[in-house]
Amino acid sequence: MRTTTALHRDLALELWHAGRTRRPVPPVSKRHPDLDLADAYAVQSELRGLDLASGAVLAGLKIGATSEAIQSMFGIDHPDFGYLTDRMVLADGAELDLGRFISPKIEGEIAFRFAQDLAGPTVTARDVLDATAEVLPALEVLDSRIQDWQIGLVDTVADNASSALAVVGAGVAPDATDLAAERMQLRAGQAVRAGAGSAVMGHPAESVACLVRILAGFGTGIRAGQLVLSGSLAAAVDLLPGETVQASFDALGSVSLTTRGST
Repeated sequence: MRTTTALHRDLALELWHAGRTRRPVPPVSKRHPDLDLADAYAVQSELRGLDLASGAVLAGLKIGATSEAIQSMFGIDHPDFGYLTDRMVLADGAELDLGRFISPKIEGEIAFRFAQDLAGPTVTARDVLDATAEVLPALEVLDSRIQDWQIGLVDTVADNASSALAVVGAGVAPDATDLAAERMQLRAGQAVRAGAGSAVMGHPAESVACLVRILAGFGTGIRAGQLVLSGSLAAAVDLLPGETVQASFDALGSVSLTTRGST
């Protein structure tokens, strides 16, 4: 019989291969209903280890489930998180071959780049802003290695919070704008989504502070130089071939990508 640790490793390897072969797997939560959130993060940790062993370098973190609607769906009262590697972070104007994804979606977000390490169970939004070097407009591409996006909390957390990559624009000083009032318009082909920074737990820095407090339970935090995606300002849009996607912000400027190929 496999130990729990062995199961975590097996599931991580399964998800890792699913992403590379574009062959999604059945929901983890349905096949292993006894697994809980701690197990899901253990699988994610093994998945991160596989990425780093392949030569990737840890570049930051992403926050998911920042809206009350998503938290209610997952039965939680706090965000979840995943990791970003250097292979997952691209510059403004990137061209994406959709042949590398399974069923991609895209969101507009505000990203934070850190000047200082930040950790601890009492970190506040003010602490986040004080430790931030710059804030940046960002697009996050989501993709699920779980069949047909049939995800519960265990599934998405184990699958690195359903993250695929991020495209980031030029940064500005964190005090250049009121991030809660900052408005965004996302255009993806014919689809348009709009939202404000306040949609992310009232303020994007509060979302990041919540992440730091969660990380404290894992004995870790955010390191200087790392990038953190603070959560989507509006609902995700399906990412389709032959599109230009742009997120335009009031003071943060804009960030865009184009797509080619087919999913």
